[in-house]
Amino acid sequence: MMQTSSPMTSAEVEFFFKKLSVLNPNPQGELYSTNHFTLLLAVVLSAQATDKGVNKATKELFKIADTPQKILNLGEEGLKRYINTIGLYNAKARNIMALCHRLVDNFDGKIPENREALESLPGVGRKTANVVLNAAFHQPVIAVDTHIFRVANRTGLASGKTPLEVEKQLMKRIPSHWLLKAHHWLVLHGRYICKARKPLCPTCPVQKECHYLYKTIA
Repeated sequence: MMQTSSPMTSAEVEFFFKKLSVLNPNPQGELYSTNHFTLLLAVVLSAQATDKGVNKATKELFKIADTPQKILNLGEEGLKRYINTIGLYNAKARNIMALCHRLVDNFDGKIPENREALESLPGVGRKTANVVLNAAFHQPVIAVDTHIFRVANRTGLASGKTPLEVEKQLMKRIPSHWLLKAHHWLVLHGRYICKARKPLCPTCPVQKECHYLYKTIA
């Protein structure tokens, strides 16, 4: 069960992001992509899979198919040959083919720049839409994945029992000048420092601001 800590103060939230910004002024996502479309595909493929595993498959796929029409030309079986090392690849292949049909038929092959339109695409939920809005179109939104959900509740940055609750809290609590890059900072912090089983509290740059009661000693 997720441990929820007492809320950080506004000053602590400010210092939290200031420290992360000093260490990593320009945080980047770790999914490989070559354009807005391949970013969307990579995020769809990353559900219940590692970025490393997705990147291994997509580096070859995107060399020959980096637009919706090229994916359609490849066909579902052709697509599966590239992504069959990724979990749930059969369902993902079906969704991607349907997604590409929708993009070609309804959006002239282009990736829409608003959440409602993105969420109308097969296989695209709120989290995926928010990743694309933030990473591709530089909109100040937060995509709450397992890392951000854990970091927010554990540190006291934001609390919530669902990703949407945490997202709404984060949007309220994170100062506007940090919001654009906050998604990547929080994902990377959760992936490499504030890990699920044993967070690296002794080397954590924001341990003073964090309200987690069960910090690891070593």
